[in-house]
Amino acid sequence: MNKIDLLNERRSKLLAVGEDIRKAISDIADENSFVELDAFSFSRNEFYGEDAEGEGVVTGYATIDDTPVYIIAQNVKVLSGGVSVANCGKIRKCLDRAYEAGYPVIYLFDSLGVRVGEGVNVLEGIGGVLSASCELKGEVPQFSIVLGELYGSFALLAANADMNFIVKDSKMGYASPTVIASSDKNLSVDDIAGFKNASFAGNITAEVESVLDARAKIIEVLSVIPGYSGSIADTTDDLNRVSENLNDKVCPECLVKAVFDEGKFIEFNSSFAPEVKTGIGRIGGISAASILFGGEDKGVELNLNVVLKIKEFADFASAYSLPLVIFVNTLGIKTDPVTARSPIMKEINNMIAALKCCDRLSVVYGKAIGLGYSIFASKSIGVDYSYAFANAKIALFDGKVSAVAFGRVKEEAMDALAEKYAEENADPINAAKNGYVDNIIEPQFARQYIISALQMLVR
Repeated sequence: MNKIDLLNERRSKLLAVGEDIRKAISDIADENSFVELDAFSFSRNEFYGEDAEGEGVVTGYATIDDTPVYIIAQNVKVLSGGVSVANCGKIRKCLDRAYEAGYPVIYLFDSLGVRVGEGVNVLEGIGGVLSASCELKGEVPQFSIVLGELYGSFALLAANADMNFIVKDSKMGYASPTVIASSDKNLSVDDIAGFKNASFAGNITAEVESVLDARAKIIEVLSVIPGYSGSIADTTDDLNRVSENLNDKVCPECLVKAVFDEGKFIEFNSSFAPEVKTGIGRIGGISAASILFGGEDKGVELNLNVVLKIKEFADFASAYSLPLVIFVNTLGIKTDPVTARSPIMKEINNMIAALKCCDRLSVVYGKAIGLGYSIFASKSIGVDYSYAFANAKIALFDGKVSAVAFGRVKEEAMDALAEKYAEENADPINAAKNGYVDNIIEPQFARQYIISALQMLVR
């Protein structure tokens, strides 16, 4: 057999064993853009007595909506997508190339964990891959898509991605559901490794119907990140658009529609700490990240999950030079035993450090009470521009319970003290008088003011 025929025979065998995963890659990448790397590498697993064609992972480069990317895709048809030292070496090589080129990485995961018989060698390989992924964090965007099942150490790799999508009915966990459920036989696989559990743990950005849906979301994200689409883009949305309904009702969803171009907002981790929305979009054509506190009339109290969510998002915004617009409706730390026993005070300091790395614009639309004001709205902590809606509340504390916390207050004086702060001292005009708030604005004009401040920040 001549060398050309031998090559075609080997290629046919490789394509046959990787047919499904290559279909997924073709769904992600632009048509005919994928170029495979290290296609003919393989090792032999003596435990199973089988060759690992392509090391059970397909790597290469492609474009997605004309943006160059590197792709790493586990092939579940080869030894159940098992992780091996050779498999890790191939992945590490691809990650190193992505780092050098400055191109995003897309992972496609489907694996039951480490291959039997690998021994300690694979642990070294996994360490190298996790290290490379951490080095990429904040340097290039990493996107993960869980196609089927993902258990074991590579679940950490997926969780480290900037956005981690899970195809409907797929599963993800740091260990096999069987192992985790050993302490509670009533738990189902979905309870342990399904979308609901993974999103509650903050490991999943969104559930998608298919790889094509994930592709669309990745394209959306890359269209906003300045390094891949420019800080400023043309917009057909009126820069002076007025939203009269905001004068009557203000909520995170209302603010998104009123402020972002055409109401388009890419939300991150919507199921984790849902009382706070985090996401990106364009405002007046300018790329921006945003944190929107919910909580309605009460406001949001800071617990560990809220703080961790904001800290991680602030790191993302800072890494990709996105100015951060914070819509404030928050109080201080939640006062309950669970929060008191958590490392929240240390994590709040970590969150503050992450926020200080971002250019920030603060809009107090609800409450900014106590520590909630100090962290998210105060000029002293580094907020560049600050606005408050006319009916917002900025105060030392909120209500009778908080009044007691600030000193010994006679019972008969509590109502009067609470009313004093609610009506008189909570008026944002007091903060404006002292130069702490740049302007008190009508809610309906929020978009105009925010665009003007962002124009100053991006220039």
